[in-house]
Amino acid sequence: MKTILHSDVNNFFASVECATRPELKDKPVAVTGNPEKRNGIILAKNEIAKKFGVKTGEAIWEAKLKCQDLVCLPPHYDVYEKISKKLHEIYLDYTDFVEPLGLDECWLDVTNSLTYLKKSGKEIADEIRERVKEEFQITVSVGVSFSKIFAKLGSDMKKPDATTVIPYEKFKEMTYKLPLNTIVGIGGKLERRFQNMNILTIGDFSNLDEDIVKSIMGKTGVELRLKLRGELVENVANYFALTPPKSIGNGTTTIMDIEKRNDVCKVIAFLCEKIAMRMAKGGYEGKTISVTVKTKELKKFRHAKTFSPMKSYEKIYENAMQLLDSYWNYDKKIRALRVRVSNLSSTEKQHQLSMFDDDKIKLTESVEEIKNRYGKNKIFIASDTSSFINRKTEQEEL
Repeated sequence: MKTILHSDVNNFFASVECATRPELKDKPVAVTGNPEKRNGIILAKNEIAKKFGVKTGEAIWEAKLKCQDLVCLPPHYDVYEKISKKLHEIYLDYTDFVEPLGLDECWLDVTNSLTYLKKSGKEIADEIRERVKEEFQITVSVGVSFSKIFAKLGSDMKKPDATTVIPYEKFKEMTYKLPLNTIVGIGGKLERRFQNMNILTIGDFSNLDEDIVKSIMGKTGVELRLKLRGELVENVANYFALTPPKSIGNGTTTIMDIEKRNDVCKVIAFLCEKIAMRMAKGGYEGKTISVTVKTKELKKFRHAKTFSPMKSYEKIYENAMQLLDSYWNYDKKIRALRVRVSNLSSTEKQHQLSMFDDDKIKLTESVEEIKNRYGKNKIFIASDTSSFINRKTEQEEL
């Protein structure tokens, strides 16, 4: 039987901001897509803001109605990425089998480490929590179980700063009464479909006939059912053998058909912001960008172009609009837009800086270095974005 941990940093972006700025410790804080405009969105919030009902994904103006004193900050992805890498170094002290899930989550297979460390999975989890708290002034919640899916469920069950053990002997007792949407992969549309079938909990889903699940979700659903029944246990990847995805993209169907360039810019800006966040989470940069337009008549137009390496929101947005302007005349009604960055590589690769290099990601790295050496108020980068989308139809893709 495997012993797998899932470590999840509590409110990662907001926690890092509060840890690096002590004056924010007792204030409600949110990291937002655009703190200068009320139509930006909440990307993360701290525990104090959460108590006011502030939710990830809602508009800043909505959050401000719940919490007037909410401190809104722009994201500092490079800082988050650096701390994420340092967290990985802690995890690697216990095993080589460390598989990141974004910047703030990791699975660890410590099965082979228990004997020589002379510790249980729970003891390792508790030690990791204390180390992270001491070194970074942030907290993690850790789930301990026999599989990846139940370790992740465990880390979600008690927050913040807790260890939850879900042993094989009790996994049904501890999880089968949980709502079905507790599982990653069951979105709103699927949840509603299962609700109409009176399938409301993890247990209800697990006990469904395989053919029914397959007819609704295909192979993915069949595998999910097996995992939740404890019959399929995935391996945790070796940290030093991880391969990057081929591409990272987001697409959306607009609230209404749009035509004006200004409205198109708002949608592209939102998609690029989401892509930049996901690239930062994975530690990637990309060289090729593609923009797809679907018209009111459902005709698709797609072009791609290769640029210098990009990962910042500003650069991805700039390149996306440059590409779109090169082939689109803004003379047709648009129903949907999609942006994708491909030709990815790890950002751990070192760059030779040039005084004349206009790549903003290098500038960002230089700015963070200056802040670290001379103080956070010595230099600033301005950023801007907005959204004009139906978030229910937004699609992420790899």
